[in-house]
Amino acid sequence: MFYFEEYLGKKVLRSDFLKDINAFFTTRDEFDFSKIQSKRVVTPIQTHSDNIEFVNDKLEYPDTDGLILKNHNDVIYLKFADCTPLIFYDKKQRIIAISHAGWRGTAQRIGVKTIQKMQSNPSDIIAVIGPAISVCCYEVSDDVKEKLLTTVNNPEGLYQNRNVDLKKINARQLEEFGVKSIDICPYCTSCNNDLFFSYRKENGTKLRHYAVATV
Repeated sequence: MFYFEEYLGKKVLRSDFLKDINAFFTTRDEFDFSKIQSKRVVTPIQTHSDNIEFVNDKLEYPDTDGLILKNHNDVIYLKFADCTPLIFYDKKQRIIAISHAGWRGTAQRIGVKTIQKMQSNPSDIIAVIGPAISVCCYEVSDDVKEKLLTTVNNPEGLYQNRNVDLKKINARQLEEFGVKSIDICPYCTSCNNDLFFSYRKENGTKLRHYAVATV
């Protein structure tokens, strides 16, 4: 279940699936990372790829759409405005990851690839799928629709005419891979544009909300 709360003076969205770590989604309420003390804040340069990196001593992570964090000293975050945020927590190894799944990342199954790179047992993973554009507002071309639906064995319930459900497609990929604990955010970034940024609704806005996590 998802719920809003105030954190460091800002409105954020959390899932009660992730009670053991500090993970959340920011809103239009601009978040100040400098208030998170004793932490290095790491974010990649996102390019809609399926490239995933472990966080180490590097300062920059170019062409990267997934970060995996093992240490307990850093904070990772990725940027979103309609694309699907994926947060993963391996409860046995205490490893976290965040991936950016737009339609290209979803078509490349970046969620599954992230868990594979974590070397996690899918049954040990808690997956949280954050606020993203929902099926109600996400019409795509026939070509994109085909690329997305062919990533799962069972596409039933994942589309309505030419509209597709990125959140549920990512969830179905994870379910078919063996992930059993998945929380799917009900908020559509386009319908709920008062809470989140929407690339489509706001005609290509450059503003972003974030998926944030630290062990």
